[in-house]
Amino acid sequence: MLSIVKIATKNLLRYKRRTMLTTALISLGVVAVLLFIAVSGSFKSLMIGQITDSVMGHLQIHRKGYVASIDNLPLNRNLNDKQMAKVEEILRAEPEVESFTIRLKLGAMFSNFTETTNIRLNAVIPAEEFRTMPLLASRISEKMAGEELLSRGGILVPELLAKGMQVKVGDTVVLVATNRDGSVNGKPFVVHGVLSGISGPGGRDGAIHIDDARELLRIDGVEISEIAIRLKNIAALPKVTAKLEQQLGSLTNKEGKPVFEVHTWEKLSPFYNIAKMISLMTLFIKVMLVAIVLVSILNVMIMAVYERIGEIGTIAAIGTTPGKILSLFLAEGLLLGIVGTLTGTVISLAAIAGLNSAAITFDFGMQTGLLLQPTISAREIIPILIIVIGIAVLASLQPAFKASRMDPITALRHV
Repeated sequence: MLSIVKIATKNLLRYKRRTMLTTALISLGVVAVLLFIAVSGSFKSLMIGQITDSVMGHLQIHRKGYVASIDNLPLNRNLNDKQMAKVEEILRAEPEVESFTIRLKLGAMFSNFTETTNIRLNAVIPAEEFRTMPLLASRISEKMAGEELLSRGGILVPELLAKGMQVKVGDTVVLVATNRDGSVNGKPFVVHGVLSGISGPGGRDGAIHIDDARELLRIDGVEISEIAIRLKNIAALPKVTAKLEQQLGSLTNKEGKPVFEVHTWEKLSPFYNIAKMISLMTLFIKVMLVAIVLVSILNVMIMAVYERIGEIGTIAAIGTTPGKILSLFLAEGLLLGIVGTLTGTVISLAAIAGLNSAAITFDFGMQTGLLLQPTISAREIIPILIIVIGIAVLASLQPAFKASRMDPITALRHV
């Protein structure tokens, strides 16, 4: 086998220009695929992190039917204290859950004493919210010095509303809300901070302390609109979701209907469709790479067989078996694939390191200055290498088979 590889190497070096062009073409395809995977993967991970770590969490639990009418922020579809206690018991027993936060969502009128507009609010327990949404604090572009964020009487105002209503940190505003019984109540708040916007759900939501919301809505006891959950590892999302659906799905009301519904961020965020498009584009680029390798190797091997018909006839006439001739040409295709993929991988890794050193930033929707940090793992590189080398060998198979089946006498007569 080693002798066949040596002969194949010598044959490739006899046609240096063609070998270099073929190798360069394969390398170019590998570089294009690996760079696209690294850059698009970085963009996708960054966007998913922005959405899950500052707004939604990895998954959410609501009362059955709440999500279908979430645009109206219904107050009659909240979880009560007994339901909440059951969910907490299940979540605290789940080892994959890192933390969770409870929210009471409501709509209100927002007034700066000269103008009034509407606002969506998340009423939260600050410590739980900031622990479950670790990027939330980074979205606060302005905040009141010396004050605990979202303490009683404080409000975080979305950036668009703050600019439109010309309110700033330290200003006093009034929220007026209607509870589920139709009773109207108002309460003054001090602006503790301004929330910079993001693309997707939550980009125009403000936040207040949950005790203030209960006072504003005149709620006695516990009422929760949603529970946002953060996992230790997002890779465990399908497993945890299935487990929670099974555990919570068995809990029914007096009519025998399910009480809870579980939704992943993928079902709740419109960005998931963009993430799917990125994955589809990655698949398309991989198909293009396969086509490039297949055509280039096939062309090279067909030419190699055609140019070496006399040589093939000679080695066949002296007793070289068809199997060895077949192996010789397959080895040439294999070497082209290996050299091309290794060269492309080295160039790709160098380019990725260069992009990281350049500290490229970009804007996405309302978000500005996001740092692009392309990375690629061995788990993503190895399948590409296997595919390219496999296609290189496969492309060599037909010309190699043709060479191995040549009649020595006919081949020797070829000029």
